[in-house]
Amino acid sequence: MYLATPPDPEPNPRARRRPLGQTDAMTTIETKSGSGSTRARGLGLAAVRGLGLALVLLPGAVLCFTLSLVSIALIPIGIGLVTTPWVLTGVRTFADWRRVLAAQWCGVKIPSAYRPVPEGANPWTRTFALLRDPATWRDLRWLPVDMTAGFLTALLPAVLLFYPLEGFALAAGLWRVFADAGYVAYWYGFVPVTGQASAFGAAALALALLFLAHFAGPRLLKAHFQLTRALLAPGQGELAERVRVLTETRRDAVDTSAAELRRIERDLHDGAQARLVAMGMDLGTVEALLDKDPEKARQLLAEARRNSADALTELRDLVRGIHPPVLAERGLGDAVRALALRLPVSTEVDVDLPGRADEPVESAAYFAVSEILTNAVKHAEADRIWVDVHHAEGMLRIAVTDNGQGGAVIGAGSGLSGVERRLGTFDGVLAVSSPAGGPTMVTMEIPCELS
Repeated sequence: MYLATPPDPEPNPRARRRPLGQTDAMTTIETKSGSGSTRARGLGLAAVRGLGLALVLLPGAVLCFTLSLVSIALIPIGIGLVTTPWVLTGVRTFADWRRVLAAQWCGVKIPSAYRPVPEGANPWTRTFALLRDPATWRDLRWLPVDMTAGFLTALLPAVLLFYPLEGFALAAGLWRVFADAGYVAYWYGFVPVTGQASAFGAAALALALLFLAHFAGPRLLKAHFQLTRALLAPGQGELAERVRVLTETRRDAVDTSAAELRRIERDLHDGAQARLVAMGMDLGTVEALLDKDPEKARQLLAEARRNSADALTELRDLVRGIHPPVLAERGLGDAVRALALRLPVSTEVDVDLPGRADEPVESAAYFAVSEILTNAVKHAEADRIWVDVHHAEGMLRIAVTDNGQGGAVIGAGSGLSGVERRLGTFDGVLAVSSPAGGPTMVTMEIPCELS
């Protein structure tokens, strides 16, 4: 006998089902409510930010533009050579502050394409390096637009939000105050308010402005930063120039690497390799003379030992020329100190590095300092040298000063040209101040971060 299992009772249709569209309707209402509150917060935030920005940018842009014009005009009489670097640096700081706000408030990214200027260069070099930078003239073209169209686009979100409050106040009875004060008509926008009916017309205009602000306020603030980007962002010509510079520095890096490889091969062939071959021949002769002429064999063994020691010394020097062990183990600061200890003149080294840069950057900086120190000893006839190595604002800065005879220049065939090419691979810059009779100051800057 088989017993059939009764099926589960059908659940209550009313408990199982909801009225058609109930869930969707509730979700839609919640979404619209959340969207409305988000837009209201966005409008209020855009208005407050735009008002604060307008209050700062107008005096800031006027001040920067005026000081820039006056300072550049004073260059022929010498005063501008001192003031222009400071003024243009302030303009760059003002522009960079706007770049930060554009990215943080509206997600508008404005690239910065300023050419680095050595901090230790003389005023003449710094002034004309800044004036040759196309980004400087972009900043100066941007300032008049910023104090006019930029001011208006920053202020409009606040105007569209706060100006309707006056229209609602007129409709609530504020118009009577102006009527009692003797106003024939008080204009709210394009509406002449002369009585309660026209006050309601002002309220209708205020409502329309508030509706417009609800949708246009945040977009106006974003339009302000898009206008800023259109004036401050580098153009295609500068990008093409940047590509050209990168191509040249890459070619220089390849040429430098090939020259280093040829030097290593030559040093191995002429030095350690020749000594090792001679040592092998001496050992072969010793093996043949051990029984016939022991005295001669001992002399050849002593010579082979000297050759092995000389070969080891040359290999160490070669390795030090490729990548010094002290640089790999202790970092740039101690490597520069080791360089100074080997110099025949008094050398003071001041290092302030809270971390280490990437190995290629450290290597380039080390060999650049080595070349400059060698020039100071051999050509400048200096008897005292000062080396300062520190890191600040994302830049590795190295200054080498000597009290030699001066006259160092960057030119074809100069060791400083090779240093400049080496630094150019890393977007580094080199500045030389070396009047006749000295002193000579060589400043290097390489953009990098320390770890």
